[in-house]
Amino acid sequence: MSLFDSFKVAASAMRAQSQRLNATASNMANAGTVSATQDDTYKAKRVVFEAVLEKKRGMNKANAAVQVRAKEVLNDKIDPKKIYNPQHQLADAQGYVYMPDINPAQEMVDMVEASRSYQTNAEVMNTTKNLMIKTLNLGNN
Repeated sequence: MSLFDSFKVAASAMRAQSQRLNATASNMANAGTVSATQDDTYKAKRVVFEAVLEKKRGMNKANAAVQVRAKEVLNDKIDPKKIYNPQHQLADAQGYVYMPDINPAQEMVDMVEASRSYQTNAEVMNTTKNLMIKTLNLGNN
């Protein structure tokens, strides 16, 4: 794997973590939303990652670059919370409203984890850049 491949790997991981951050932010923003029916209730988003092997012509599998990408974004299958609130304008005939079962504390943990992963990959790119500059400057001493 060349130094240029490490840029590709880190950049792909940053893109994937960015999608994860967006999904988590959407979950947190919609944690308190209320709906009239169970089917209309916001479903938390979960990003599924996959490794992608980028094999160049003439290279064996050991020298191939592995990149990360968001394979798909899934909706949580957790049932929404059913809350009795007959005064609410969206209450159904029995007086219930529905809210997504989203744990804001868990979403914050996911957001911090994705953010740190993003920062780590940015640092990988910066370190790789510095190594390339030092390599180019070896002949100038």
